[in-house]
Amino acid sequence: MTSDTAVDQVPAPSDGGREVQQRDRVVIRFAGDSGDGMQLTGDRFTSETAAFGNDLSTLPNFPAEIRAPAGTLPGVSSFQLHFANYDILTPGDRPDVLVAMNPAALKANIGDLPAGGILIVNTDEFSKRNLTKVGYEANPLEDGSLEQYSVFPVAMATLTRGALEETGLSKKDAERAKNMFALGLLSWMYHRPHEGTERFLREKFARRPDLAEANILAFKAGHAYGETTEAFAVTYEVAPAKLDVGTYRQITGNTALAYGIVTAGQVTGLPVFLGSYPITPASDILHELSKHKSFGVTTFQAEDEIAGVGAALGAAFGGALGVTTTSGPGISLKSETIGLAVALELPLLVVDVQRGGPSTGLPTKTEQADLLQAMFGRNGEAPLPLIAPRSPGDCFQAALEAVQMAVTYRTPVILLSDGSLANGSEPWKVPDASTLPTVDPGFATEPNAPDGSGEFWPYLRDDDTLARPWAVPGTAGLEHRIGGLEKADGRGAISYDPDNHDRMVRLRAAKIDGIPVPDLEVDDPDGPDNPAELLVLGWGSTYGPIGAGARRVRALGHKVAQAHLRHLNPLPANLGDVLARYRTVLVPEMNLGQLSLLLRARYLVDVKSYTKVSGLPFKAEELQDLFLDYLNGVRA
Repeated sequence: MTSDTAVDQVPAPSDGGREVQQRDRVVIRFAGDSGDGMQLTGDRFTSETAAFGNDLSTLPNFPAEIRAPAGTLPGVSSFQLHFANYDILTPGDRPDVLVAMNPAALKANIGDLPAGGILIVNTDEFSKRNLTKVGYEANPLEDGSLEQYSVFPVAMATLTRGALEETGLSKKDAERAKNMFALGLLSWMYHRPHEGTERFLREKFARRPDLAEANILAFKAGHAYGETTEAFAVTYEVAPAKLDVGTYRQITGNTALAYGIVTAGQVTGLPVFLGSYPITPASDILHELSKHKSFGVTTFQAEDEIAGVGAALGAAFGGALGVTTTSGPGISLKSETIGLAVALELPLLVVDVQRGGPSTGLPTKTEQADLLQAMFGRNGEAPLPLIAPRSPGDCFQAALEAVQMAVTYRTPVILLSDGSLANGSEPWKVPDASTLPTVDPGFATEPNAPDGSGEFWPYLRDDDTLARPWAVPGTAGLEHRIGGLEKADGRGAISYDPDNHDRMVRLRAAKIDGIPVPDLEVDDPDGPDNPAELLVLGWGSTYGPIGAGARRVRALGHKVAQAHLRHLNPLPANLGDVLARYRTVLVPEMNLGQLSLLLRARYLVDVKSYTKVSGLPFKAEELQDLFLDYLNGVRA
């Protein structure tokens, strides 16, 4: 398929006489109160879909409050899954199916459901009190306001209680399993496997086997309800996608980052030390890394952000792979120590999982507004490399590349992920460990003074990389000191000489500028000799929506070129030539135009900026319309 849109195939009858419609893709959104288990429900449906072999992309959407009042709009939690029989790039714009567990979930999400979409509603929660709580004057299930949708009212709580009546569970505990009833119903509706869910529930509730069996009963009850009720006349099938041969698993961006960090420790031969303070949406990296002590990983949950990065930098001084993880507010607090790492010229990986700001901002929502902070947010001239993964699975490779750069060039590296990558998931092809390149830390082992004095000079640089030697404390004959005060070039003694400071600042900048990064690749339908009128340039998580929007525009017969920046500092050497090749360069980003600002300043190109800071990623439909506006002269 070349389009990010759904196409119905010829229906085929099932053995039971029901119509089975073949679809090339489906978008499902589960929505309910933050205590309804929508994230678990969506995750289980996703896991079974991944096992089935579909390509997929997900978008969890969490409330900003830890426990918003039940049944209110701020407390709505949702999970959207897009799965298909071809390669897809986004979690989908609008759901084909909306499962609403209460009136708040319906009101918060019904605006995204297109006419004719399937709406499955838990009628048990549509009491007068719950309707009033979210501003419904009348019951939308009865007043005709939902006539444009295919509405399926289901008393999920009542049916779940009935299914669990013989288990002895309390009414409250039984009703908590209604999300599994919903999962069973949707699993039947879309022919999903269920063995993995049953196994998962038994493992999750291993200490409470009664709860495990109750949830499995609720799941089976939902499945059986779909089979036996006459309400659902149609079921749907989405065939497996044709993916490259290999072993796949569903993975989120945070998990991929954690695995990348563990793997980086293995390919460098370095023990991994994570110094981190829990912060949404980066905390899952700390949680995952804490499980991998057997791979030489030490995790330190610090008392604050400053302690976390300080411990990681201290570990780097001691010869370990120092890592710290955070989000935007934490980067602000870590900035002085990151600047110290620039002066010390020690390898350090800083992971920034961006969220809405400023200050505490939107802890559970996504944004790309830390770019300028990552680039310049330290006192003095303190440049460092910036790398941005483009998808959840790509976070693994980005972590490996960032560590290789940090170790080779003796520099802190900032990896810019964001909330949509961190919590979103996709199929990830597990790499063959034997194909991963090894990285030699190249520790200093002998004195290196060029004057033959037998001394160790901590700032004597490599001719090719300009990196200084990395000496593990305690190595005989390599006693040295480093610190935040400016050091003399080569010898490393404290120096207040103006000329030396000028030289050291320029050397550190030249080291970063000299890091080789691949040329920017451009996807242009007719190639560089016949460039399209419009080049769309993105970075980070905008890769999926830009790519899906470009597919749609091309399917309509228009030419549009697409390129994506992985390396934000240093930038690719050919970027200036690429920008000059196109009449219009458009940069969509989830901030107020930070990359656009940098490109205009450096390359003197009139880059067009399209920005969004709503806490949600771009939609493919939104970008398709934007691209067409530029191609048709509506925008200039």
